[in-house]
Amino acid sequence: MSGEVVGNMADPLDLTHLRTLVAICETGGFRRAADALHLSQPTVSQHIRLLERRLKRSLMEKDGRGSRFTADGERLVVEARRLLAVHDEVLARFAPSDMQRITIGSTEHAADGLLPDLLTVLRSAYPDVSLHFRIDRSTTLAESVERGALDLAVVLGGNADPAGVEVGELTLRWVAAAGRQLPPTPGPISLVAFEEPCGLRRRAVARLTELGHEVSVTAESGSLDGVLAATKAGLGIALLPFHIGVPDGVTEVHELPAMGTIDVRLVARRGLGADIEATAADVVTAHYRTVNGRRLRGVA
Repeated sequence: MSGEVVGNMADPLDLTHLRTLVAICETGGFRRAADALHLSQPTVSQHIRLLERRLKRSLMEKDGRGSRFTADGERLVVEARRLLAVHDEVLARFAPSDMQRITIGSTEHAADGLLPDLLTVLRSAYPDVSLHFRIDRSTTLAESVERGALDLAVVLGGNADPAGVEVGELTLRWVAAAGRQLPPTPGPISLVAFEEPCGLRRRAVARLTELGHEVSVTAESGSLDGVLAATKAGLGIALLPFHIGVPDGVTEVHELPAMGTIDVRLVARRGLGADIEATAADVVTAHYRTVNGRRLRGVA
């Protein structure tokens, strides 16, 4: 009997299942975790069921139309983060020094005009290395770098505890469909925004609320194209970062106060060669310095 118990307790936890658990916590739900991990939602649900079966404890419970963590689930998230961090650090320390592939991520905002420059310089500096790119949201990219799935990522800052190093900035602008009129203050205002988690969304809601508007998010999307499409359709206004001017189909809303800039940051995985990180940082910094110089000179 005792031998059977010891044997069962010795069965290891599946790291993939633990990553899924942490992703649910960090993205706010099963569907968003599935998108972030590039899995189907049934697969995400199965990972949680297998963890619950392995530990013989309930980790999630129904909460209205959604779900929430049980007390055991919250405790496991904390322990899972520790375990995954140690695991990834070990992999980084034993990673081969002669890289054959560099995987780079970028947000849609930051990728505009940047990736060709980065591709050219890295190919010249590392001709024997295969380069791969991925476009995604900042939160997803930063998490991918943290767990070692990406080598480098160009992401938007704006968080209380920003990752990586600052390499540039983008101007934030309020935009709406041409001819759209803002309601007088105070009054309800429709906002088009990225799905949570999103620092820009929270920043926009907070500022509009400060101005006395009752804010309602009437459309949301996980992509820049989706947010722009909803804005062009007249579903609401949006707060977005741009290199220079706003794209066709929307117009800048000058009646709202300026929101300044948001920093662009370069995040590198632990164990990546310092020369690769420095080369990428130089390229990205030079790119945004050029863009900002053009903007100050009024060149579109």
